[in-house]
Amino acid sequence: MSAISEEDVERVRALVAAIPCGQVSTYGDLAAAAGLSSPRIVGWIMRTDAADLPWHRVISASGTPAPHLAARQLARLQEEGVPVRDGRVALRECRWEIDPDG
Repeated sequence: MSAISEEDVERVRALVAAIPCGQVSTYGDLAAAAGLSSPRIVGWIMRTDAADLPWHRVISASGTPAPHLAARQLARLQEEGVPVRDGRVALRECRWEIDPDG
């Protein structure tokens, strides 16, 4: 993984903070919007610097939550009105469209 700059961290944090209640984004969507080479970089940033953010609104492209957080994450999303079926988020119905112009 290439070096992650403070600017990279702040771009990802700003994007995550902007995800509206009732919607979700994927690691890949956030990486693309932040100009990062891999969704894994977003995952690393989320693991290390996202406690004060709506972390539960970031999921994998398959719609599945992180296994170690699944129950908590899905419960929080459902409280916000995010459609969940068979342990997955129905991405087609609630995926946040990131405005490339900010």
